[in-house]
Amino acid sequence: MPSQQILPITYHPPSEKSLRKEAEDDPTTGLLLYSNFEDEEKNTPLKPLLPRVSSYTTTSAAAANNHQQRRRRTASDSSLSSHSDEGSRHSLAGDVEHAAAETFLVTRLSLKLLKYLGVGYRWITRFLALGCYSFLLMPGFIQVGYYYFFSRQVRRGIVYGDQPRNRLDLYLPKNSDGPKPVIAFVTGGAWIIGYKAWGSLLGQQLSERDIIVACIDYRNFPQGTISDMVKDASQGISFVCNHIADYGGDPNRVYVMGQSAGAHIGACTLVDQAIKEAGEGESSSWSLSQIKAYFGLSGGYNLLNLVDHFHRRGLYRSIFLGIMEGEQSLQRFSPELMIQDQNVRNAASLLPPIILFHGTADYSIPSDASKNFAETLQRLGVTAESILYEGKTHTDLFLQDPMRGGRDDMFEDLVAIIHEGDLEALAKDAVAPPRRRLVPECMLKLAHRVSPF
Repeated sequence: MPSQQILPITYHPPSEKSLRKEAEDDPTTGLLLYSNFEDEEKNTPLKPLLPRVSSYTTTSAAAANNHQQRRRRTASDSSLSSHSDEGSRHSLAGDVEHAAAETFLVTRLSLKLLKYLGVGYRWITRFLALGCYSFLLMPGFIQVGYYYFFSRQVRRGIVYGDQPRNRLDLYLPKNSDGPKPVIAFVTGGAWIIGYKAWGSLLGQQLSERDIIVACIDYRNFPQGTISDMVKDASQGISFVCNHIADYGGDPNRVYVMGQSAGAHIGACTLVDQAIKEAGEGESSSWSLSQIKAYFGLSGGYNLLNLVDHFHRRGLYRSIFLGIMEGEQSLQRFSPELMIQDQNVRNAASLLPPIILFHGTADYSIPSDASKNFAETLQRLGVTAESILYEGKTHTDLFLQDPMRGGRDDMFEDLVAIIHEGDLEALAKDAVAPPRRRLVPECMLKLAHRVSPF
């Protein structure tokens, strides 16, 4: 990519008063304010090493009732074919209403991101590039969106906790013979615009290979900071481990996967759980022994090496430190550094196998982030590897390549690891029809060129 002259801009973080007003306008927002990060670090005691995750079994009765209502509604959806035409029309109206609500939420998240990033030459050009990028991939987005809102194989909005955004979506295979392997997926979104629907394309394509996908939603900044995100991810994983059998999943074949910011959150969650299990007297609603492997896609695992890179890319230092709870917390939320801490190194032996996927042309998070983390884990005796894909950008592996159809190296590598040792599944994979193309090749190549990520 040719270098460009970047004009300096001044970022003015939103005032505490404006953030409080936003919190009052949105009653679901548990807002955490960082109007002056340096003063906050000096005056506020540091939090514990990593957040301690509350057990899913302690979730309030109201959340449990909500979950049961959701389960009953799901069971009702599966029998719509026997209902009257009036009932079908009512269901369609409900789906359309839900789609409108989801669209509104995504729009609000995007506007919130723009508010924090400010307006300047850099972000004007980035948003113009994002508009072109989205337009070029729009044929694929429309098809994926239709599947997400109207497919009977998708169970949307299942409650897993009692906090805002504690919901997950399930993508179920059509074939229901026998328990299926499961991926608990944590979506990306720069810790600010993450949303469970971002995993829809991956969920659809993996479910076609008889793999259940649970896309976990979590609180974003400023609704929460990294501690809340890790806590939400842990509760979502706990729900999958303890309840996926109710949906046809195999609790003995649970995998965890994260993409971009979600890969960082997922890795923090696993390291936190390992530290907890290595300690004495800790109780938890799930165990690392239940996790077959962790897949990190285009993630960053050493924040001390990335904070300046993110600042140059537009995720300004002041915002990033707010997300990560101050500069002195960067090490606490850097899995690569935490697992090397002399006080917790015994925790490394509890980690499951870790496989890190990354594109060598990733400008958002350099591929060295995955390579260095894998090498660190290997030195500590953890089964780990990094798989790099030549010339692939931050979005190629997650969007453009899946929309291209046919064979996708990363997707095939992922499926092969999950189905390893399952001869019947491997035989089905060998004769699986090629994936359908969603976007013409010329538009995908243009999208690759204009992508701001």
